[in-house]
Amino acid sequence: MAQVQLLSPDGSVRKVDRDSKEALDALRQTAALLLKAALKQEFDGIRLGEAKVDEDGFHVDSDKDDQQVSVDQLPQLADAMKKFIKDDAKIERVELSLDDALAKASDDQYSNALLKEAADGDKVSVYSVAGVIAPAEADVLTYADVLKNYKLLSVAGAYWKGMSSNPMLQRIYGTIFFKKADLDDDMKKRQEARERDHRVIGNQLDLFFVDPKVGAGLPYWMPKGATIRRTIERYIIDREVADGYQHVYTPVLMNLDAYKTSGHWAHYRDDMFPPMDMGDGEMLELRPMNCPSHIQIYKHHIRSYRDLPLRIAELGMMHRYEKSGALSGLQRVREMTLNDGHTFVALDQIEDEFAKILKLIMDVYKDFDITDYSFRLSLRDPKNTKKYYANDEMWERSQKLLKRAMDDLHLDYYEAVGEAAFYGPKLDIQTKTALGNDETMSTIQLDFMLPDRFGLTYVGKDGQEHMPVMIHRGIVGTMERFIAYLTEIYKGAFPTWLAPEQVHIIPVSDDKHGDYAEQIAKKMKAANLRVVVDHRNEKMGYKIRESQTQKVPYTLVVGDDEVKGNSVSVRKYGEKEQNEMSMDAFMNEILADIASYSREK
Repeated sequence: MAQVQLLSPDGSVRKVDRDSKEALDALRQTAALLLKAALKQEFDGIRLGEAKVDEDGFHVDSDKDDQQVSVDQLPQLADAMKKFIKDDAKIERVELSLDDALAKASDDQYSNALLKEAADGDKVSVYSVAGVIAPAEADVLTYADVLKNYKLLSVAGAYWKGMSSNPMLQRIYGTIFFKKADLDDDMKKRQEARERDHRVIGNQLDLFFVDPKVGAGLPYWMPKGATIRRTIERYIIDREVADGYQHVYTPVLMNLDAYKTSGHWAHYRDDMFPPMDMGDGEMLELRPMNCPSHIQIYKHHIRSYRDLPLRIAELGMMHRYEKSGALSGLQRVREMTLNDGHTFVALDQIEDEFAKILKLIMDVYKDFDITDYSFRLSLRDPKNTKKYYANDEMWERSQKLLKRAMDDLHLDYYEAVGEAAFYGPKLDIQTKTALGNDETMSTIQLDFMLPDRFGLTYVGKDGQEHMPVMIHRGIVGTMERFIAYLTEIYKGAFPTWLAPEQVHIIPVSDDKHGDYAEQIAKKMKAANLRVVVDHRNEKMGYKIRESQTQKVPYTLVVGDDEVKGNSVSVRKYGEKEQNEMSMDAFMNEILADIASYSREK
């Protein structure tokens, strides 16, 4: 197997297999160094920030006094990098005095800051390429001749050190591989990612928007996006009510003391918004979780064993203190609505309730056509117990119960040590996104801690007080993330039952056929179909193309023949053929499509 030579920050040199992750990371780090050198060569006075490698490639941050680097200038930078590679530029590790290193970085405050951070006393180890230095912090290749298969991808804003209180720099993204075939494959995947990106599709279909000027991480749902969301919410509520859940509404604000009792303040404080001082000693907190709210519902009445299992559910709005740099469309937001539920059970009811919840999840997955998933049993890390509720007996008991429930159901699962919630173990259902990434969709969590901390009880058959066990569960996670997931899975072509616009009717001539179009639209709306009649003074071909662009499941064209025959000419999304059908036949077809959740017959 071919090998490459790596230079380490301590100056040592070693060889590793070219196909290893170590080699790829070093290749990307070297490309980042060359990009820094290219930036310095091409733009006078440019200042260079961090150069990082991740699983997607590499990036370099920079700053200029005048206009920042634009995407149009990426070919210029790529050519400059190519010249270094052609000349087989050598990457050297040099140990400098801190003063000399700072002098080489001249007036670049970002490079100066990075050098000072990396310094060991008055010395600092740097990598040097084409006279440009950067702190030696990761393995690199010793020569640039293998850096042939690369691509500079895009530019974006990025805060210095990832902190929103710092200046905004320009981040240049790139990717690189040892083999051209790997680069070509990566570029195809990136193109697929762009085509499936829920942010892009959301803009094209006018589903939602996020405007940092009025609130980063706070989505605004447009009518079409709101229709999709409302359809999902109604579906979920109906499903849960039919399964014995009592739906509630609880406030998004709660006294901070409740989160101190629950342990969220101790374990989760960094992800919570600062408390609001009401001026009279009361401190209110925007809730990061719904569990304490549902506990208050339970506590509001004296409970008997006859009440159990007590199932409480809510589409509960929550808030998380996410950093600006971590926000992303609907996937990472500051305000979210969780499809949340909590069941309070007696000890001997745990396994039956667990199976019941799991069946509900599987039924919901079937309706949304989610088939690619796996079961992850998330357990406490016995070597790092500080981040978990301190009760070894509780952990042993709850983890055994969860394993036994999975084994009794004969389900395959894998264990993930260290992934448990701070209050108990959980089953995570991991789905594959449209791009093959692993994501937690649903969870079922056992909790002995919160009932204990809040003093929850029920009166048993023996007339004595007993403590219930609390089961946390989320079926589809937050509305925001779930809709982002569906948008990318469906590529914006939502199945008929979810589509914001199910039928688009186009009269051949609005004067002659517009009234008929409205007549059949009225009949469809009476059957709760979402219908739009296109009365615009545009060519029919243009209207049909736009209906397809908007990914409407059914486009109906009506002209003289359709008016005479009380029929419609039907074109399904993604198909070129149009079929004439009677109105009754079309209504039967679309209603059956919706009733089956648009699953293949």
